Amino acid sequence: MINGKKVAVVLPAYNAAKTLEITYKEIDFTIVDEVILVDDKSKDETIREAQRLGIKHIVEHKVNKGYGGNQKSCYNKALELGADIVIMLHPDYQYTPKLIPSMVHLIANDLYHVVLGSRILGKGALAGGMPWYKYIANRLLTLFQNILMGAKLSEYHTGYRAFSREVLEKVNYNANSDNFVFDNQMLAQIWFAGFEIAEITCPTKYFDDASSINIKNSSIYGLGVLKTSLQFRIQKWGIMNFRIFKN
Repeated sequence: MINGKKVAVVLPAYNAAKTLEITYKEIDFTIVDEVILVDDKSKDETIREAQRLGIKHIVEHKVNKGYGGNQKSCYNKALELGADIVIMLHPDYQYTPKLIPSMVHLIANDLYHVVLGSRILGKGALAGGMPWYKYIANRLLTLFQNILMGAKLSEYHTGYRAFSREVLEKVNYNANSDNFVFDNQMLAQIWFAGFEIAEITCPTKYFDDASSINIKNSSIYGLGVLKTSLQFRIQKWGIMNFRIFKN
């Protein structure tokens, strides 16, 4: 705990058997109270590896629910366990768990309700091997979103995030997509609800065992991002209402 607040790390897992151990062993258990792994019907030994490592809370999907569906189970379980601060960490070791203390302290000390680990601040993305086409798409989508949402984030597409319980109880994340655009919808909901978002520089790694979406899914994701941003602005203007922005 930090300042009497219970801290949970959630691991949305899919075929993470090869990288789960190195990710898990870098978690700082002097501040983290609970680790929750949600397995989205992996085809490898992710469940068995999680059991071997002694992860206490394992949620096993009997059917593949997608990246967004996995996160819904993660956050629902964390709230059920009474977590006050929840960190979403990919178990593919693309993001270092060593940033968890820094992210948690910003929330535990009531400075922010949301903290993102940004690959774009500094030179983390390209230095870590992010493909140029993904980097350029990231910058263009982020510019579009900042304009429509009136924000100044360095990126909206990082998978490394920390939330206060208040945020998870306030935004209707269960109404979001079960696909990759879930992440983007959630940030739009957070801005819409009036919460501030902090960012810290995050090194990242791209390698064979790190998860990555293909060009087809990247294109679908990009269109979903544009749609979410437009929905945000349209509802802010009072023209139409959308389900994801209902509390």
